[in-house]
Amino acid sequence: MQEYITIKDNFTAEYEEKHSRFIAVCFHCESEQQASEIIAAQKSKYWDARHNVYAYLLQDGSARFSDDGEPHGTAGMPMLDIIKGSGITNVLVVVTRYFGGILLGTGGLVRAYSTSTRDALSGAQKVLMCSCIEYKIECDYGNYDRLLRLISDSGGMVQNTDFTDKITINVMFKEVDSNAFLDKLCESFASKLTAKQENKIFFPFNL
Repeated sequence: MQEYITIKDNFTAEYEEKHSRFIAVCFHCESEQQASEIIAAQKSKYWDARHNVYAYLLQDGSARFSDDGEPHGTAGMPMLDIIKGSGITNVLVVVTRYFGGILLGTGGLVRAYSTSTRDALSGAQKVLMCSCIEYKIECDYGNYDRLLRLISDSGGMVQNTDFTDKITINVMFKEVDSNAFLDKLCESFASKLTAKQENKIFFPFNL
């Protein structure tokens, strides 16, 4: 997989149904261990709530949910279904319910937990995580401006620039664009400049 969508920051949404209060918080999450720690923290924070229901989906396909005392199939699974339908991964949603004294019934619970999850995911800022390659390029001062234009025109993002007797630039390219950039670099500078691969990582792009 060369790209996937996740959330950048946590986001909280609230929903009320027949005096029951639902607090939904979505978190960026990259491992089951991290998910467990966040869930524990939410349960500690909302220790006086009737239920702390959760669902999460990771980029590697791992998925978990819990109804946390709600009737089976009315809370965690509907939340996970909403997450899967959103196309977002590496995300955890915890919905805290403060019971309002009126039973919601099976349909009401599914609607409440689904709506809470959907609202939290909708409000969160999304980022596109792309498989990227970081290159290090050295150039002299006379070629600097022309190299920057080439990087920009080719879709690259400069991460760091070091000015000494020469200029060293660390630049990030989406993996799918990297070969085209290397060809342009060779052509534009008659093979006088080379790009040394430093890292291959997933890197976020705002949607």
